[in-house]
Amino acid sequence: MTPNEQTEAWARLGLRYAFNEYRACWKLAGQPLVQRLSDKNHSWGNDGLASLIPNGLAQGLIGYAFNCPDMVGGGQYEDLIRPDFKVDAELFVRYAQCSALFPMMQFSTAPWRVLDEAHLNLCIEAATLHCRMGDEIAALARHAAETGEPIMRHMAYVFPKGDFEQITDQFMLGDDILVAPVLQKGATTRTIAFPSGTWYGDDGSHVTGPCVIEVDAPLSRLPWYRREQRVSN
Repeated sequence: MTPNEQTEAWARLGLRYAFNEYRACWKLAGQPLVQRLSDKNHSWGNDGLASLIPNGLAQGLIGYAFNCPDMVGGGQYEDLIRPDFKVDAELFVRYAQCSALFPMMQFSTAPWRVLDEAHLNLCIEAATLHCRMGDEIAALARHAAETGEPIMRHMAYVFPKGDFEQITDQFMLGDDILVAPVLQKGATTRTIAFPSGTWYGDDGSHVTGPCVIEVDAPLSRLPWYRREQRVSN
């Protein structure tokens, strides 16, 4: 067998089980298989945090709707055992926040072992948000099972006439929740592109789009917004 054929056969084994998770699949889009992103470094760059959203969006667009980011903080084993390795607490928190509104999130390095209490509590907040959104995410997963639509969606997928094709640092959870994590070290603000409509923020604010604005995003905040419900006649 070729490596691709071996990967396909191994993934098909997972179809026998209600719970599964894969890091590699081949020709199995549209199947009830969880596809985790490849291992990422403990890094802010394109080998770490910055890659989560574009990679996750690509998964959804090619048919792997049940996607999961790499483990919070980065799961690249060789990166974690380097003699000079030191945990970047700020990165760990932003990693957790970025993962919080993916269809799934996952920890490997235990945050209570490597973080102080303040940073640990921010990770707990991110995990709690994921749990709080569980019913909505589960409903989107059921929808994906029926239609093949991604759960985590590219801005241009939901708003095809909005000129959002080049935006890969924010995403939609379903059609109505816009998520814009902070991905740069030391940043306490971030610029967000809003589509048309009224958007209600996690911080109690509201924004009327379309517009591009800079919002406050201290380490304690994951900026996300819910679109005002449209009333159909």
